[in-house]
Amino acid sequence: MEQFRHVGEVLGSMRALMVLEDDIQINQSQCRLLLDIFSLAFKTIAEEIRQNLKLEEKNTKWKALDQPLRELQRVFKEGEVYMRQCMDSRDWWGKAISFHQNKDCVELHVHNLFVHFPTVIEAIENAGEISGLDHDEMKKRRIALTKKYDKEWSDPKLFQWRFGKQYLVPKEICKRLESAWKEDRWRLIEALKEKRSSLSISLTKNELKLSELLLNKLNGSESCRGKLFPSLVLLGGKDYQVRRRLGGGNQFKEIQWLGEAFAVRHFFAEIQPLVPEISNLLSLSHPNILQYLCGFCDEDKKECYLVMELMSKDLSSYIKENSCPRRRALFSLPVVVDLMLQIARGMEYLHSQKIYHGDLNPFNIFLKVRNSTEGYVQTKISGFGLSSVANNSSTRNSPPRDPVDTFIWQAPEVLAKQEQAGGDASTAKYTEKADVYSFGMICFQLLTGKVPFEDGHLQGDKMSRNIRAGERPLFPHPSPKYLVNLTKKCWQTEPSQRPSFSSICRILRYIKKYLIMNPDQTLPELQSPLVDCCDLEASFLRKMSAAEGCCSSNMASVSQIPFQMFSYRLLEKEKTCIPSKDSAPESTYDTGSIFRDSASACTIDYLPPVMEDPVSMLPASDTRSICSEAPLKRASSVKQSPEVKSRRSSGTLKSQTPKKTPLARSGHSLKMNEDSQLKLLMRPLRQGRVRKSGHVSDSEIVH
Repeated sequence: MEQFRHVGEVLGSMRALMVLEDDIQINQSQCRLLLDIFSLAFKTIAEEIRQNLKLEEKNTKWKALDQPLRELQRVFKEGEVYMRQCMDSRDWWGKAISFHQNKDCVELHVHNLFVHFPTVIEAIENAGEISGLDHDEMKKRRIALTKKYDKEWSDPKLFQWRFGKQYLVPKEICKRLESAWKEDRWRLIEALKEKRSSLSISLTKNELKLSELLLNKLNGSESCRGKLFPSLVLLGGKDYQVRRRLGGGNQFKEIQWLGEAFAVRHFFAEIQPLVPEISNLLSLSHPNILQYLCGFCDEDKKECYLVMELMSKDLSSYIKENSCPRRRALFSLPVVVDLMLQIARGMEYLHSQKIYHGDLNPFNIFLKVRNSTEGYVQTKISGFGLSSVANNSSTRNSPPRDPVDTFIWQAPEVLAKQEQAGGDASTAKYTEKADVYSFGMICFQLLTGKVPFEDGHLQGDKMSRNIRAGERPLFPHPSPKYLVNLTKKCWQTEPSQRPSFSSICRILRYIKKYLIMNPDQTLPELQSPLVDCCDLEASFLRKMSAAEGCCSSNMASVSQIPFQMFSYRLLEKEKTCIPSKDSAPESTYDTGSIFRDSASACTIDYLPPVMEDPVSMLPASDTRSICSEAPLKRASSVKQSPEVKSRRSSGTLKSQTPKKTPLARSGHSLKMNEDSQLKLLMRPLRQGRVRKSGHVSDSEIVH
C-alpha cells in the first residue's frame, strides 16, 4: 500500500505541473499524453486492487506488489523529470534545438510504462488468488483468471477489444501515440513563424538563421533536405564556447551553445558527397541512438560541424573506471538486463531504417546517469554513419586503443571477408546478423565485467582464426542460465541461427518481468524462468507468422508491447500446464478420440478388452504407424474373463493369427474388413455401454 501511495504522489506532482499546460511551448501534446496515460495506469491499478485485494491483508499478501510498484514509481518519476524539462522556458532556442524531433515521450517513457505495467497487473492477480477467506470467492476468481488467459485471446485485435483498456492500449490512446509528436511539431513551426513575424520580438541575425534552419527541417521540404547552414551561424553565437575535447583526438568536442551543453563532430572533408549521408543521420530519432541535431559547414575550407546531444562517457571507460579485481561484475542483474534491452532497442531501430552498424562494441555505446540511487543509466549507440570520414581520419570518438582489440566484437563472417580483402575493414559488407553477434559479445562483458578473450594467450591473427573456427569466451560459474543461453544464441557461428533484435527485445522484456516478480531470490544467478525464453520466442514467431496480418511493421510499435507480453504469458501457461494422463501426441492414434467431443472436458476412454492391439482395427492394407505405447499398455493390461479365454481356445471366438505389417509399431494386425471394424466400434456406443473403464460383454464383441 505504501508503494502505491508513492506512485500516487508522483502522479499528483505531474498534475500540478500541468495546471499551466497552455504555457508550455515545447512538446505540449506529448506532456499531456504522458499525464493522461499515467493517470489511466493509476486508475486501472486502483480498480484491480479493489477487485482482487483486501485492505486488512496489506501487510501480508500485498508483499508481492512492492517491487513491481517500486519499478512503476521509477517510471513515473522519470516521466515527471521529462515534463519539467519541457516546461522550462529558459534558453528557448537551446530547447528547440534539443527537442524539435525528440520522441522520448513515447519511445522511452511510454515504452517503459508498457513494459512494467503488465507485471503490476500480474502481481495483483497472483496476490488476489490467495487473498480473502471466502473460499468460494477465491475459487471464482481463479476461474475468471483461467478464462482470461485462454489461448483464444492470442490475437492482437481480440486482445485490444477485450483487454485494451486494462493494458493501457485502447484505440484512442494508440492514435495519440502516433499523433502527439506531429502536433508538437506543428506547434513549434507556428511558434517559429510567430517569432520571425512579431514586431515586439527582435531576433538577432543568428536567431533568424536558426529559425530558418529549424523551419526547413520541420517542414521536411525536399529542396532543403540535407542542407547545411554556414558555420558562422554556430561559431558566431554569442555564447558559443569549446569546453573540452572528447576522446583521444580532435574530431569530437564538448561545446556550450544557446544555453545548453552539446557535443560537436568537427571534421574536414569534401562536403557535397557526404550530404545524403548527413541528411540521413539528421533524420534519425530514437532514445537509444545518439542524436544528430543540426549541421553546419564551410564549403571553402571543406569544414563540417555536426551538433549532437552530449553523453557522459562510453561503456568501456565506465566499466574500467568503476570495476575492481574483487568486483568484476559492475552492474546488478536488473540493471544489466535494462542495459541489454536499451542497446537492443537502439539496434532494432537502426535495422528498421536499413542501417547496419558494423562496429558495435563498448567504445561506441555511451552512457548517462538516469537514476544514480538505483544504478540505472541512459544508453545510446554511436559510431555508425559517415564511415568514410571515420576511416580517413586518425581520430575516433574514443581513446586510442590497440587495433588487436577491434575484431573481438566482430562476427566470424566479417573477419573472414576482411582476411580475404587483406585486412581492409572498409570492404566488409555488414549485416543485421553480424551486429547481433557483436551484441552477444557486449552481453558477455556486461554479465562478467571481462573483455571477451582477455584471459586467452592467443592474439592477433591466431585469435581471429580461432573465432572463425568457433571459439567463444567462457562464462564463469555461477551465471544466469537464461541470459547465458540468449548470449550464446547471438554469437552462433551460423548467422541464420542468430535471433533478430526484435526477438531479443521481446525476450529481454520477459526477463525483466521475471526479475521484478522474483526480487527476493538469494542466488538469482542460479534461478531461471519456468520456460526457456528462446523457446517462448520461437513459439511466438510461429503463431504470429501463422496469423494473418500479424507480422506487419506495426509489430515493432510501442503500442504492441502489452499484447506481446500477454502473448508470452499465454505461451508460458500453455507450456507449463501438466497434460492429462489420457492425452496423447497429435501424431498418435487414440481409439477414444473417435468418440471425443472437443467441447467436453471429459474424455471417453474406450478400449475393447479382447483387442490386444489397436492396430488390428485398421484394414490390412493400411500400414501407417498409428499407435503409441500408452494405448498398447492400457489395452494389454485389461484382463480377459475365463469365459472369453475358453471360447477363444475352443474356436467359438473366431480369430486369425495376424500378419506382421512392416510399419506398424506392434507388428500385428487382424484381418478384418472395414464394415466389421465399424460395427465393432459403433455397436457398444449405440447400446450406451461405453464406460470410462469397464468390461464389454462377449455378446457385444462377437457379431
